[in-house]
Amino acid sequence: MFVGHALFAFALGSLAAWWLGLSRERAVQLGVIAGLFAAVPDVDIVYAPFGLLVGAAENLTADGFWETANVVHRGPTHSLLLGTALAAAAGLWASNSRTARAGALSIGVALTVLTGAVSGPVAGLVMLVFVLAVLGVATVAQSRDISPQTVTVLALLGLLSHPFGDLFTGGPPPFFYPFDVSLVTERVMLHPDPTTHLLAAFAIELATVWLAVWTYVHLRGYTLTGLVRPRAALGLGYAAAVLFMPAPTLEQSAHFVFSVLALGVVGAPTRPFSDGVDWLETVVTGLAAVTIAALAYAMAYGAI
Repeated sequence: MFVGHALFAFALGSLAAWWLGLSRERAVQLGVIAGLFAAVPDVDIVYAPFGLLVGAAENLTADGFWETANVVHRGPTHSLLLGTALAAAAGLWASNSRTARAGALSIGVALTVLTGAVSGPVAGLVMLVFVLAVLGVATVAQSRDISPQTVTVLALLGLLSHPFGDLFTGGPPPFFYPFDVSLVTERVMLHPDPTTHLLAAFAIELATVWLAVWTYVHLRGYTLTGLVRPRAALGLGYAAAVLFMPAPTLEQSAHFVFSVLALGVVGAPTRPFSDGVDWLETVVTGLAAVTIAALAYAMAYGAI
């Protein structure tokens, strides 16, 4: 899901910058930084190697490893409180002041120690990676002459929007970690039927991708209709998949996701990327094929 988080933040950041009067090129640049910040919370996937290392040292059982993984993944890195603190650290780090950078490092160390004390050594190591990733994005932003104040705003946009995107596909993250306060107690269900819920969640993801693609295309001076090719109609054939594949759910969705994305590759234009717009044609037409395929499958599923 990190792609969806990043694209949503990219779209919001780019459009906001453009509406505030910045140039189209600068708006895209700021959107990219917001998208990078939004992708950072999912660095918590490094819990796997860390967990195995710590488990080997402590003779951790398989059940214990997965219990630790469940605490770490979509855990501290998805906290609104820690995200706000790290957004401030990102702004400080993007400054040329040594004092400000020392403050950013102090925030990072404090959050790492706090997380390790509350949730254990694996969580502490994951938080350390999270802090370094946030500061890394801030370094990239500084290299593009983005002011510390703007970096803070972009970091807030990315880091704080990310957790809400997980409400449809996983357990609700601990928004107020390290405090034991629940903003949402369970996954937001879009439909009682698990397959329809998956299709609805996939539709939200597609809508997010379309928003980001439209934003980029618009700011680059193109139009979506001028980039879609007839090959996208191949997606209609995916309706037949409802007869041959098990109905997908969130727990068993790989066969649906990979097959529908593969159809997007098939539906994309096959011309080599010989000029500046070809890759946009490929992306937009492939995305259109995936969208048509998902809609065709949903209609066929609803008809049976």
